[in-house]
Amino acid sequence: MAQQGVLLDQEKFCCSVCLDLLKEPVTIPCGHTYCRSCIEGCWDQDNLKGVYSCPQCRQAFTQKPDLRNNNMLSEVVEKLKKTGLQGAPTALYYAGPGDVACDFCTGTRKQKALMSCLVCLVSSCETHLQPHYSVPALKKHQLVKASSQLQDRICPQHDELLKVYCRTDQQCICLLCVMDEHKGHNTVSAAAEMQNKLRMNQQDIQQRIQERETELKELKQAVESLKHSAQTAVEDSERIFTELIHSIEQRRSEVKELLRTQQKTQVSQAEGLLEQLEQEISELRRRSTELDQLSHIEDQIHFLQSYPSLSSSSVCADLSSIVVYPKYFLNVNKAVSGLREKIEDFLKGEWTKISTPGISVEVLLPPEPKTREQFLQYSCQLTLDPNTAQKSLSLSEGKRKMTVVKNVKDPCPDNPERFTDWWQSRPNSLSHSILGFGFQ
Repeated sequence: MAQQGVLLDQEKFCCSVCLDLLKEPVTIPCGHTYCRSCIEGCWDQDNLKGVYSCPQCRQAFTQKPDLRNNNMLSEVVEKLKKTGLQGAPTALYYAGPGDVACDFCTGTRKQKALMSCLVCLVSSCETHLQPHYSVPALKKHQLVKASSQLQDRICPQHDELLKVYCRTDQQCICLLCVMDEHKGHNTVSAAAEMQNKLRMNQQDIQQRIQERETELKELKQAVESLKHSAQTAVEDSERIFTELIHSIEQRRSEVKELLRTQQKTQVSQAEGLLEQLEQEISELRRRSTELDQLSHIEDQIHFLQSYPSLSSSSVCADLSSIVVYPKYFLNVNKAVSGLREKIEDFLKGEWTKISTPGISVEVLLPPEPKTREQFLQYSCQLTLDPNTAQKSLSLSEGKRKMTVVKNVKDPCPDNPERFTDWWQSRPNSLSHSILGFGFQ
Protein backbone atom coordinates (compact mmCIF):
# COMPACT_ATOMS: atom_id res chain seq x y z
CA MET A 1 0.00 0.00 0.00
CA ALA A 2 2.87 2.36 0.76
CA GLN A 3 4.45 1.64 -2.63
CA GLN A 4 1.11 2.31 -4.36
CA GLY A 5 0.88 5.69 -2.58
CA VAL A 6 4.35 6.61 -3.80
CA LEU A 7 3.36 5.76 -7.38
CA LEU A 8 0.21 7.85 -7.17
CA ASP A 9 2.15 10.81 -5.79
CA GLN A 10 4.79 10.45 -8.47
CA GLU A 11 2.12 10.39 -11.19
CA LYS A 12 0.96 13.84 -10.08
CA PHE A 13 4.40 15.24 -10.93
CA CYS A 14 4.57 13.81 -14.44
CA CYS A 15 4.05 15.77 -17.64
CA SER A 16 0.97 14.55 -19.54
CA VAL A 17 2.77 15.21 -22.83
CA CYS A 18 6.10 13.38 -22.41
CA LEU A 19 4.77 11.17 -19.55
CA ASP A 20 8.00 11.75 -17.63
CA LEU A 21 8.84 13.70 -14.48
CA LEU A 22 8.43 17.44 -15.04
CA LYS A 23 11.47 19.23 -16.38
CA GLU A 24 11.42 22.99 -15.72
CA PRO A 25 7.69 22.85 -14.88
CA VAL A 26 5.54 25.79 -16.02
CA THR A 27 1.86 26.44 -15.31
CA ILE A 28 -0.57 27.80 -17.91
CA PRO A 29 -3.71 29.94 -17.11
CA CYS A 30 -6.07 26.90 -16.89
CA GLY A 31 -3.99 25.54 -14.00
CA HIS A 32 -2.29 22.55 -15.71
CA THR A 33 1.46 22.17 -15.55
CA TYR A 34 3.82 20.89 -18.27
CA CYS A 35 7.48 20.77 -19.11
CA ARG A 36 8.45 24.08 -20.69
CA SER A 37 9.83 22.37 -23.79
CA CYS A 38 6.73 20.13 -24.15
CA ILE A 39 4.12 22.91 -24.00
CA GLU A 40 6.17 25.18 -26.25
CA GLY A 41 6.50 22.35 -28.76
CA CYS A 42 2.73 21.84 -28.75
CA TRP A 43 2.03 25.53 -29.22
CA ASP A 44 4.59 25.82 -31.98
CA GLN A 45 2.60 23.21 -33.90
CA ASP A 46 -0.72 24.99 -33.18
CA ASN A 47 0.72 28.38 -34.05
CA LEU A 48 -0.07 27.74 -37.71
CA LYS A 49 -3.77 27.73 -36.82
CA GLY A 50 -3.51 30.75 -34.55
CA VAL A 51 -4.98 28.81 -31.63
CA TYR A 52 -3.31 27.92 -28.33
CA SER A 53 -5.01 25.31 -26.16
CA CYS A 54 -4.31 23.12 -23.18
CA PRO A 55 -3.43 19.55 -24.29
CA GLN A 56 -5.28 18.20 -21.28
CA CYS A 57 -8.53 20.16 -20.87
CA ARG A 58 -8.53 21.70 -24.38
CA GLN A 59 -9.21 25.22 -23.07
CA ALA A 60 -8.31 27.65 -25.89
CA PHE A 61 -6.47 30.95 -25.58
CA THR A 62 -6.62 33.74 -28.16
CA GLN A 63 -3.05 34.81 -27.41
CA LYS A 64 -0.04 32.78 -26.44
CA PRO A 65 0.01 32.79 -22.62
CA ASP A 66 3.10 33.75 -20.68
CA LEU A 67 4.81 30.73 -19.17
CA ARG A 68 5.76 31.11 -15.51
CA ASN A 69 8.00 28.70 -13.65
CA ASN A 70 6.37 26.68 -10.89
CA ASN A 71 9.10 26.84 -8.27
CA MET A 72 7.29 24.64 -5.75
CA LEU A 73 6.90 21.79 -8.23
CA SER A 74 10.51 22.21 -9.31
CA GLU A 75 11.66 21.60 -5.72
CA VAL A 76 9.40 18.58 -5.31
CA VAL A 77 10.59 17.05 -8.58
CA GLU A 78 14.21 17.56 -7.55
CA LYS A 79 13.54 15.75 -4.26
CA LEU A 80 11.91 12.88 -6.17
CA LYS A 81 14.94 12.61 -8.41
CA LYS A 82 17.26 12.48 -5.40
CA THR A 83 15.26 9.59 -3.88
CA GLY A 84 15.85 7.57 -7.05
CA LEU A 85 12.17 7.45 -8.10
CA GLN A 86 12.78 8.89 -11.54
CA GLY A 87 11.24 8.07 -14.85
CA ALA A 88 7.63 7.41 -15.64
CA PRO A 89 5.61 5.50 -13.03
CA THR A 90 4.97 1.83 -13.70
CA ALA A 91 1.23 2.50 -13.83
CA LEU A 92 1.71 4.39 -17.12
CA TYR A 93 1.95 2.38 -20.34
CA TYR A 94 3.01 3.49 -23.79
CA ALA A 95 1.05 2.39 -26.85
CA GLY A 96 2.74 -0.46 -28.67
CA PRO A 97 2.01 -2.37 -31.88
CA GLY A 98 -1.67 -3.33 -31.99
CA ASP A 99 -2.62 -0.89 -29.20
CA VAL A 100 -4.86 2.16 -29.58
CA ALA A 101 -2.89 5.35 -28.92
CA CYS A 102 -4.35 8.26 -26.96
CA ASP A 103 -5.58 11.05 -29.25
CA PHE A 104 -4.64 13.75 -26.72
CA CYS A 105 -1.06 12.73 -26.00
CA THR A 106 1.58 14.58 -28.01
CA GLY A 107 5.20 13.83 -28.66
CA THR A 108 6.87 10.83 -30.23
CA ARG A 109 5.57 8.35 -27.65
CA LYS A 110 1.86 8.29 -26.92
CA GLN A 111 0.18 6.65 -24.00
CA LYS A 112 -2.01 3.60 -24.51
CA ALA A 113 -5.71 4.51 -24.67
CA LEU A 114 -8.02 2.79 -22.20
CA MET A 115 -11.44 3.97 -23.37
CA SER A 116 -13.01 5.48 -26.49
CA CYS A 117 -15.86 8.01 -26.44
CA LEU A 118 -18.65 7.31 -28.93
CA VAL A 119 -19.73 10.95 -28.78
CA CYS A 120 -16.37 12.71 -29.03
CA LEU A 121 -15.00 9.94 -31.24
CA VAL A 122 -11.65 10.08 -29.49
CA SER A 123 -9.63 7.55 -27.50
CA SER A 124 -8.11 8.62 -24.20
CA CYS A 125 -5.47 7.31 -21.82
CA GLU A 126 -6.02 7.20 -18.08
CA THR A 127 -4.84 10.78 -17.63
CA HIS A 128 -6.84 12.35 -20.45
CA LEU A 129 -9.88 10.27 -19.59
CA GLN A 130 -10.41 12.10 -16.29
CA PRO A 131 -12.53 14.95 -17.78
CA HIS A 132 -15.11 12.35 -18.86
CA TYR A 133 -15.40 11.36 -15.21
CA SER A 134 -15.38 14.84 -13.70
CA VAL A 135 -16.97 17.27 -16.21
CA PRO A 136 -20.80 17.04 -15.95
CA ALA A 137 -21.37 17.47 -19.67
CA LEU A 138 -18.85 14.73 -20.51
CA LYS A 139 -20.21 12.31 -17.93
CA LYS A 140 -23.21 11.70 -20.20
CA HIS A 141 -21.00 10.50 -23.04
CA GLN A 142 -20.88 6.79 -23.82
CA LEU A 143 -17.49 5.19 -23.17
CA VAL A 144 -16.41 1.85 -24.58
CA LYS A 145 -13.21 -0.14 -24.62
CA ALA A 146 -10.55 1.59 -26.71
CA SER A 147 -11.24 0.98 -30.40
CA SER A 148 -9.38 1.90 -33.59
CA GLN A 149 -12.60 1.76 -35.66
CA LEU A 150 -14.10 5.06 -34.51
CA GLN A 151 -13.86 6.53 -38.02
CA ASP A 152 -16.36 3.91 -39.19
CA ARG A 153 -18.96 5.67 -37.04
CA ILE A 154 -18.79 8.84 -39.16
CA CYS A 155 -21.00 9.28 -42.22
CA PRO A 156 -18.59 9.56 -45.20
CA GLN A 157 -20.99 11.91 -46.99
CA HIS A 158 -21.96 14.36 -44.23
CA ASP A 159 -19.16 13.82 -41.65
CA GLU A 160 -21.83 13.35 -39.01
CA LEU A 161 -22.09 10.67 -36.34
CA LEU A 162 -24.03 7.56 -37.43
CA LYS A 163 -27.01 7.35 -35.08
CA VAL A 164 -29.84 6.01 -37.25
CA TYR A 165 -30.43 2.66 -38.92
CA CYS A 166 -32.26 2.47 -42.25
CA ARG A 167 -34.21 -0.77 -42.41
CA THR A 168 -35.08 -0.16 -46.05
CA ASP A 169 -31.44 -0.12 -47.18
CA GLN A 170 -30.07 -2.18 -44.25
CA GLN A 171 -27.35 0.32 -43.30
CA CYS A 172 -26.38 2.87 -40.64
CA ILE A 173 -26.90 6.52 -41.55
CA CYS A 174 -26.67 9.95 -39.91
CA LEU A 175 -29.48 12.38 -39.15
CA LEU A 176 -28.80 14.32 -42.35
CA CYS A 177 -29.16 11.16 -44.42
CA VAL A 178 -32.67 10.74 -42.97
CA MET A 179 -33.68 14.04 -44.52
CA ASP A 180 -31.74 13.48 -47.75
CA GLU A 181 -31.41 10.27 -49.81
CA HIS A 182 -33.13 8.14 -47.14
CA LYS A 183 -36.17 10.37 -46.83
CA GLY A 184 -39.36 8.36 -46.46
CA HIS A 185 -37.47 5.16 -45.60
CA ASN A 186 -38.19 2.99 -42.58
CA THR A 187 -35.65 4.32 -40.08
CA VAL A 188 -35.10 3.79 -36.35
CA SER A 189 -32.38 4.67 -33.91
CA ALA A 190 -29.27 2.51 -34.00
CA ALA A 191 -29.79 1.54 -30.36
CA ALA A 192 -33.39 0.46 -31.02
CA GLU A 193 -32.36 -1.56 -34.07
CA MET A 194 -29.58 -3.23 -32.11
CA GLN A 195 -32.00 -4.22 -29.38
CA ASN A 196 -34.49 -5.37 -32.00
CA LYS A 197 -31.90 -7.49 -33.81
CA LEU A 198 -30.64 -8.93 -30.54
CA ARG A 199 -34.20 -9.73 -29.47
CA MET A 200 -35.06 -11.33 -32.80
CA ASN A 201 -31.80 -13.24 -32.89
CA GLN A 202 -32.30 -14.38 -29.30
CA GLN A 203 -35.84 -15.54 -30.11
CA ASP A 204 -34.56 -17.38 -33.16
CA ILE A 205 -31.80 -19.01 -31.13
CA GLN A 206 -34.24 -20.02 -28.37
CA GLN A 207 -36.61 -21.47 -30.96
CA ARG A 208 -33.76 -23.41 -32.55
CA ILE A 209 -32.66 -24.63 -29.13
CA GLN A 210 -36.17 -25.92 -28.42
CA GLU A 211 -36.33 -27.58 -31.84
CA ARG A 212 -32.93 -29.19 -31.38
CA GLU A 213 -33.81 -30.32 -27.85
CA THR A 214 -36.99 -31.94 -29.21
CA GLU A 215 -34.99 -33.58 -31.98
CA LEU A 216 -32.38 -34.66 -29.45
CA LYS A 217 -35.04 -36.25 -27.27
CA GLU A 218 -36.60 -38.01 -30.25
CA LEU A 219 -33.20 -39.19 -31.44
CA LYS A 220 -32.35 -40.56 -27.99
CA GLN A 221 -35.66 -42.43 -27.94
CA ALA A 222 -34.95 -43.75 -31.44
CA VAL A 223 -31.51 -44.91 -30.32
CA GLU A 224 -32.99 -46.72 -27.32
CA SER A 225 -35.62 -48.29 -29.58
CA LEU A 226 -32.88 -49.23 -32.01
CA LYS A 227 -30.85 -50.90 -29.26
CA HIS A 228 -33.90 -52.78 -28.02
CA SER A 229 -34.85 -53.89 -31.54
CA ALA A 230 -31.29 -54.98 -32.27
CA GLN A 231 -31.07 -56.99 -29.05
CA THR A 232 -34.44 -58.63 -29.80
CA ALA A 233 -33.30 -59.42 -33.35
CA VAL A 234 -30.07 -60.96 -32.01
CA GLU A 235 -31.96 -63.15 -29.55
CA ASP A 236 -34.58 -64.21 -32.13
CA SER A 237 -31.97 -64.96 -34.80
CA GLU A 238 -29.93 -66.92 -32.29
CA ARG A 239 -33.00 -68.95 -31.35
CA ILE A 240 -33.98 -69.52 -34.99
CA PHE A 241 -30.48 -70.57 -36.00
CA THR A 242 -30.30 -72.87 -32.98
CA GLU A 243 -33.59 -74.49 -34.02
CA LEU A 244 -32.38 -74.71 -37.61
CA ILE A 245 -29.12 -76.35 -36.52
CA HIS A 246 -31.07 -78.74 -34.30
CA SER A 247 -33.38 -79.62 -37.21
CA ILE A 248 -30.40 -80.25 -39.50
CA GLU A 249 -28.72 -82.36 -36.79
CA GLN A 250 -31.91 -84.38 -36.44
CA ARG A 251 -32.15 -84.94 -40.19
CA ARG A 252 -28.50 -85.91 -40.27
CA SER A 253 -29.12 -88.52 -37.56
CA GLU A 254 -32.15 -89.84 -39.42
CA VAL A 255 -30.22 -90.14 -42.70
CA LYS A 256 -27.35 -91.81 -40.90
CA GLU A 257 -29.72 -94.31 -39.21
CA LEU A 258 -31.51 -94.95 -42.52
CA LEU A 259 -28.21 -95.67 -44.25
CA ARG A 260 -27.11 -98.00 -41.46
CA THR A 261 -30.46 -99.86 -41.56
CA GLN A 262 -30.32 -100.19 -45.33
CA GLN A 263 -26.74 -101.39 -45.10
CA LYS A 264 -27.66 -103.97 -42.45
CA THR A 265 -30.66 -105.29 -44.43
CA GLN A 266 -28.78 -105.63 -47.72
CA VAL A 267 -25.68 -107.12 -46.06
CA SER A 268 -27.88 -109.67 -44.18
CA GLN A 269 -29.58 -110.72 -47.44
CA ALA A 270 -26.26 -110.94 -49.22
CA GLU A 271 -24.70 -113.04 -46.45
CA GLY A 272 -27.61 -115.60 -46.65
CA LEU A 273 -27.07 -115.95 -50.38
CA LEU A 274 -23.34 -116.30 -49.85
CA GLU A 275 -23.93 -119.24 -47.49
CA GLN A 276 -26.21 -120.97 -50.01
CA LEU A 277 -23.74 -120.42 -52.80
CA GLU A 278 -20.90 -121.86 -50.73
CA GLN A 279 -22.99 -125.00 -49.90
CA GLU A 280 -23.91 -125.44 -53.57
CA ILE A 281 -20.28 -125.15 -54.62
CA SER A 282 -19.26 -127.79 -52.04
CA GLU A 283 -21.97 -130.15 -53.31
CA LEU A 284 -20.96 -129.68 -56.90
CA ARG A 285 -17.34 -130.35 -56.08
CA ARG A 286 -18.31 -133.56 -54.25
CA ARG A 287 -20.29 -134.78 -57.24
CA SER A 288 -17.46 -133.87 -59.53
CA THR A 289 -15.16 -136.07 -57.48
CA GLU A 290 -17.58 -139.02 -57.59
CA LEU A 291 -17.96 -138.66 -61.36
CA ASP A 292 -14.25 -138.59 -61.71
CA GLN A 293 -14.04 -141.86 -59.76
CA LEU A 294 -16.77 -143.56 -61.86
CA SER A 295 -14.96 -142.61 -64.99
CA HIS A 296 -12.31 -145.20 -64.11
CA ILE A 297 -14.83 -148.10 -63.66
CA GLU A 298 -14.83 -150.61 -66.48
CA ASP A 299 -18.17 -152.08 -65.56
CA GLN A 300 -20.52 -150.13 -67.75
CA ILE A 301 -23.58 -151.75 -66.22
CA HIS A 302 -22.59 -150.49 -62.75
CA PHE A 303 -21.93 -146.99 -64.17
CA LEU A 304 -25.27 -146.74 -65.82
CA GLN A 305 -27.02 -148.02 -62.71
CA SER A 306 -25.21 -145.37 -60.53
CA TYR A 307 -25.46 -142.43 -62.92
CA PRO A 308 -29.05 -141.41 -62.21
CA SER A 309 -28.23 -140.74 -58.59
CA LEU A 310 -25.19 -138.71 -59.57
CA SER A 311 -26.80 -136.71 -62.35
CA SER A 312 -29.86 -135.59 -60.44
CA SER A 313 -29.27 -131.90 -59.58
CA SER A 314 -30.12 -130.44 -56.18
CA VAL A 315 -32.12 -127.22 -55.85
CA CYS A 316 -29.77 -124.38 -56.62
CA ALA A 317 -30.17 -120.79 -55.54
CA ASP A 318 -31.61 -118.47 -58.16
CA LEU A 319 -28.78 -116.06 -58.99
CA SER A 320 -31.25 -113.54 -60.33
CA SER A 321 -32.59 -113.06 -56.80
CA ILE A 322 -29.24 -111.83 -55.58
CA VAL A 323 -29.81 -108.04 -55.64
CA VAL A 324 -27.34 -105.51 -54.20
CA TYR A 325 -28.06 -101.78 -54.41
CA PRO A 326 -24.71 -99.86 -54.17
CA LYS A 327 -26.23 -97.02 -56.22
CA TYR A 328 -28.73 -96.39 -53.43
CA PHE A 329 -26.01 -94.89 -51.25
CA LEU A 330 -24.69 -92.82 -54.14
CA ASN A 331 -28.20 -91.47 -54.70
CA VAL A 332 -28.46 -90.56 -51.03
CA ASN A 333 -25.14 -88.69 -51.19
CA LYS A 334 -26.31 -86.91 -54.33
CA ALA A 335 -29.59 -85.95 -52.65
CA VAL A 336 -27.78 -84.63 -49.55
CA SER A 337 -25.35 -82.62 -51.71
CA GLY A 338 -28.27 -81.15 -53.64
CA LEU A 339 -29.95 -80.24 -50.35
CA ARG A 340 -26.77 -78.48 -49.20
CA GLU A 341 -26.53 -76.49 -52.44
CA LYS A 342 -30.18 -75.46 -52.19
CA ILE A 343 -29.73 -74.34 -48.58
CA GLU A 344 -26.58 -72.36 -49.47
CA ASP A 345 -28.30 -70.70 -52.45
CA PHE A 346 -31.29 -69.85 -50.28
CA LEU A 347 -29.06 -68.43 -47.55
CA LYS A 348 -27.18 -66.30 -50.11
CA GLY A 349 -30.44 -64.87 -51.40
CA GLU A 350 -31.81 -64.19 -47.94
CA TRP A 351 -28.47 -62.83 -46.66
CA THR A 352 -28.76 -59.86 -49.02
CA LYS A 353 -31.96 -58.85 -47.25
CA ILE A 354 -30.37 -59.38 -43.84
CA SER A 355 -27.07 -57.58 -44.52
CA THR A 356 -28.65 -54.50 -46.16
CA PRO A 357 -28.96 -51.81 -43.45
CA GLY A 358 -32.49 -50.52 -43.16
CA ILE A 359 -31.83 -47.69 -40.68
CA SER A 360 -30.38 -44.31 -41.55
CA VAL A 361 -29.88 -41.20 -39.42
CA GLU A 362 -31.08 -38.08 -41.22
CA VAL A 363 -28.99 -34.95 -40.67
CA LEU A 364 -31.19 -31.87 -40.59
CA LEU A 365 -29.58 -28.86 -42.28
CA PRO A 366 -30.84 -25.28 -42.18
CA PRO A 367 -33.23 -24.54 -45.06
CA GLU A 368 -31.78 -22.77 -48.07
CA PRO A 369 -32.51 -19.00 -47.89
CA LYS A 370 -34.94 -17.75 -50.52
CA THR A 371 -36.36 -14.41 -49.32
CA ARG A 372 -34.54 -11.12 -48.69
CA GLU A 373 -35.05 -11.43 -44.92
CA GLN A 374 -33.55 -14.93 -44.93
CA PHE A 375 -30.53 -13.81 -46.93
CA LEU A 376 -29.99 -10.82 -44.61
CA GLN A 377 -29.39 -13.24 -41.72
CA TYR A 378 -26.01 -13.92 -43.32
CA SER A 379 -25.24 -10.30 -44.23
CA CYS A 380 -22.10 -8.60 -42.97
CA GLN A 381 -20.16 -5.35 -43.18
CA LEU A 382 -16.98 -5.41 -45.27
CA THR A 383 -14.11 -3.04 -45.81
CA LEU A 384 -11.85 -2.95 -48.85
CA ASP A 385 -8.08 -3.31 -48.83
CA PRO A 386 -6.33 -0.30 -50.42
CA ASN A 387 -3.20 -2.41 -50.95
CA THR A 388 -5.05 -4.67 -53.41
CA ALA A 389 -7.34 -2.08 -55.05
CA GLN A 390 -6.87 -1.49 -58.78
CA LYS A 391 -5.05 1.80 -59.43
CA SER A 392 -8.11 3.37 -61.08
CA LEU A 393 -10.23 2.86 -57.94
CA SER A 394 -10.54 5.45 -55.19
CA LEU A 395 -11.67 4.14 -51.78
CA SER A 396 -13.73 6.22 -49.35
CA GLU A 397 -12.51 6.97 -45.84
CA GLY A 398 -14.55 4.13 -44.44
CA LYS A 399 -13.10 1.81 -47.11
CA ARG A 400 -16.59 0.51 -47.88
CA LYS A 401 -17.22 2.30 -51.17
CA MET A 402 -15.05 2.71 -54.23
CA THR A 403 -15.19 5.11 -57.18
CA VAL A 404 -13.58 4.84 -60.60
CA VAL A 405 -11.14 7.70 -61.16
CA LYS A 406 -9.83 8.19 -64.69
CA ASN A 407 -6.99 10.60 -63.98
CA VAL A 408 -5.06 9.43 -60.93
CA LYS A 409 -2.88 12.20 -59.49
CA ASP A 410 -1.05 10.12 -56.87
CA PRO A 411 -0.39 6.65 -58.30
CA CYS A 412 -0.62 3.81 -55.79
CA PRO A 413 2.64 2.05 -54.87
CA ASP A 414 3.30 -1.28 -56.54
CA ASN A 415 2.05 -4.32 -54.66
CA PRO A 416 2.21 -7.95 -55.83
CA GLU A 417 -1.36 -8.48 -54.56
CA ARG A 418 -2.82 -5.43 -56.35
CA PHE A 419 -5.38 -6.07 -59.10
CA THR A 420 -4.14 -4.86 -62.47
CA ASP A 421 -6.55 -6.22 -65.10
CA TRP A 422 -9.83 -5.97 -63.17
CA TRP A 423 -11.34 -3.13 -61.14
CA GLN A 424 -11.39 -5.04 -57.85
CA SER A 425 -10.23 -4.95 -54.25
CA ARG A 426 -10.13 -7.73 -51.69
CA PRO A 427 -11.87 -7.58 -48.27
CA ASN A 428 -9.08 -6.92 -45.81
CA SER A 429 -10.25 -8.57 -42.58
CA LEU A 430 -12.54 -11.13 -40.99
CA SER A 431 -14.66 -10.54 -37.91
CA HIS A 432 -17.62 -11.98 -36.05
CA SER A 433 -20.97 -10.26 -36.46
CA ILE A 434 -24.18 -10.65 -34.46
CA LEU A 435 -25.88 -12.93 -36.94
CA GLY A 436 -22.91 -14.93 -38.17
CA PHE A 437 -19.39 -14.81 -39.52
CA GLY A 438 -18.41 -12.65 -42.44
CA PHE A 439 -16.23 -9.93 -43.84
CA GLN A 440 -16.10 -6.64 -42.03
